Amino acid sequence: MLFSKFFSKSKAPAAKAVFDPVQPDSRFCVIGDVHGRIDLLTTLVEAVPHDMSVICVGDLVDRGDQSKEVLDFVMQHDRITSLMGNHEQLMINFLKSPETQGRRWLRNGGLQTLASFGVSGVTDSSGAEALTRARDTLYDAMGENMVAWVAGLDCIAWSGNVAVVHAGADPSTPLEEHAPDTFIWGHPDFRKTPRTDGFWIVHGHTIVDVPKMRDGRISIDTGAYATGQLTAALFSQDGVEFIST
Repeated sequence: MLFSKFFSKSKAPAAKAVFDPVQPDSRFCVIGDVHGRIDLLTTLVEAVPHDMSVICVGDLVDRGDQSKEVLDFVMQHDRITSLMGNHEQLMINFLKSPETQGRRWLRNGGLQTLASFGVSGVTDSSGAEALTRARDTLYDAMGENMVAWVAGLDCIAWSGNVAVVHAGADPSTPLEEHAPDTFIWGHPDFRKTPRTDGFWIVHGHTIVDVPKMRDGRISIDTGAYATGQLTAALFSQDGVEFIST
């Protein structure tokens, strides 16, 4: 398997210069936040060399209109895995506790995800009963396998000195000591302070105009749901190449 899971005992590199070249163990590709744009995802995956494994940084769902189709595609594709994004976390929180967690999700793109599964009759101002009905309908539409797949997504993967997360990492804490929520939701110092452990952190979550590689961070969320630009970073022994729709 190309990527190590978060709870593996793989040893991080010793402290060294932050800006060493990327040195992956093998060729792979990372795709930014898809947010329900199946059209962009299928186009981009087709453009990735077929001998490369693909990992999505999370936020497959919400905002765009085709979250169901995106989940179906990623689950069934033999080259693609995905990490947990904060929008998958919001979705799982809704499934667990719709009366307390539902309104937040619906305000942040959950309505579009519900619609993609044929669920209607609820808004971000709905009461607990309507939210619970919507949760039950969504669970039935997703099915147990898809719910379990989303809930079981890893929150970090790495290859060589390249680590992939959804939102960010604490630059002062070894990767293996992080709480999963930091990878999913980010850290206030992530964009301010370079790491000193030699890892390049590939991430989405924060929209950039163009993909950027700076201070140990590789940022690839180019706002696909709004801009039509979904970006991938291709890693090899030759370095990093960005491609976009």
